[in-house]
Amino acid sequence: MDTTYILLQNYWWFVISLLGALLVFLLFVQGGQSLLFSLGKNEIQQKMMLNSTGRKWEFTFTTLVTFGGAFFASFPLFYSTSFGGAYWVWIAILFCFVIQAVSYEYQSKKGNLLGKKTYQVFLMLNGIFGPVLLGTAVGTFFNGAEFTVNKMNLTDLGMPVISSWNNPLHGLEAVFVVWNVCLGLAVFFLARIQALLYFINNINDVEIGKRARKRLIPETALFLVFFLAFLIHTFVQDGFAINPETKEVFMQPYKYFTNLIEMPVLFVVLLVGVAGVLFGILKTIFAGSWKKGIWFSGVGTVLTVLVLFLCAGWNHTAYYPSVTDLQSSLTLENSSSSKFTLTVMSYVSILVPFVLWYIFYAWKALDLRKIDQKEMEEGAHTY
Repeated sequence: MDTTYILLQNYWWFVISLLGALLVFLLFVQGGQSLLFSLGKNEIQQKMMLNSTGRKWEFTFTTLVTFGGAFFASFPLFYSTSFGGAYWVWIAILFCFVIQAVSYEYQSKKGNLLGKKTYQVFLMLNGIFGPVLLGTAVGTFFNGAEFTVNKMNLTDLGMPVISSWNNPLHGLEAVFVVWNVCLGLAVFFLARIQALLYFINNINDVEIGKRARKRLIPETALFLVFFLAFLIHTFVQDGFAINPETKEVFMQPYKYFTNLIEMPVLFVVLLVGVAGVLFGILKTIFAGSWKKGIWFSGVGTVLTVLVLFLCAGWNHTAYYPSVTDLQSSLTLENSSSSKFTLTVMSYVSILVPFVLWYIFYAWKALDLRKIDQKEMEEGAHTY
């Protein structure tokens, strides 16, 4: 057994999990877009909201691309199986983010054919369907998908395709699994909560601040309903475990809860993460002048999502299970790149802290001045 290779596989699952967790936090941009017409009551307030999220949308888009790229490089069999088989759901996600980029760039340009309101509707659609579809897709990590893997197909010169999808919907069938949709809706409402906290921190407008604090209560209630439903179901259901000796995939009762118990550090991190999210929300609601909830909730979100991703792949768990053929399920061992590739990539990953520092620096520079009505009326460098 090559322990170094196994460590590299687990290390890269951690990197991917961290990128996924950061992406969920940055979806506050989508959450803000979904609130555009309900929170902003006039054109100037809507403009402030669009500029608040518009100065951060590249962070979300870049993290999404990096997440996909890291997955492709470290676990190429997942990439070919999911992106090549469940392509309709990934095309839908990609389309949502493409119209976002186009809308921010063209909504305020003079002479655009569709008109400003149309592009704003596009942004709202991205804000709704982007988080829901991403959360639903991630739900398949726990509830499985319908595919078959046969590596012997590589010897078929006529059609050397390893993975085949066993459903004509090619990924869209995930929306018919209630627990996948529960996670999708939980991500959606969490994105809206983060957006409300971000607007309170980033926009200097009394009316938006009051509405945002009031709106936190129903959004938090809906988030808790869907998140707790998904979490409880995940912890009590049978999970997709791997026999460490034979590598056979089998169903194990309470697998994901067992992972937390057997990896107590993750259990503690999960508790800290959930506490951070709730603290950021509740103090913002009850302390009328407090505006730092986004940072507590944001860090808590990253920690919570990180633990969920790690529970899906660590501790002899199939991170992308097949419900039509258990032995086709993807694991860290049977779907990763070569040891050489993972080693080289690990050296490159040393640059990740520097990239994170640059994002922090750029973020801080963009937020030196809070967005207000005066800046919007001056019209310089606004969306």
